[in-house]
Amino acid sequence: MQKVGIIDRFEGEYAVVEREDQGMLKIPRSELPHDAHEGDVLVRIEGVLKVDPAETAKRLERIAKLSQKLWE
Repeated sequence: MQKVGIIDRFEGEYAVVEREDQGMLKIPRSELPHDAHEGDVLVRIEGVLKVDPAETAKRLERIAKLSQKLWE
């Protein structure tokens, strides 16, 4: 399993994906799983892009905790 990045946004027929090195990729929507959303962590398994639900959930939890700290 190879981490590809996080879906930042969609622009037309492309997903803009932020890589770990903060670079950006444009990936055709047709190559993504049908249930992919902004903020999802993408991985490549045997050449196929998939959403990693566990990593996506961890990321959302970290963001929620950081947001909560800002308002304390």
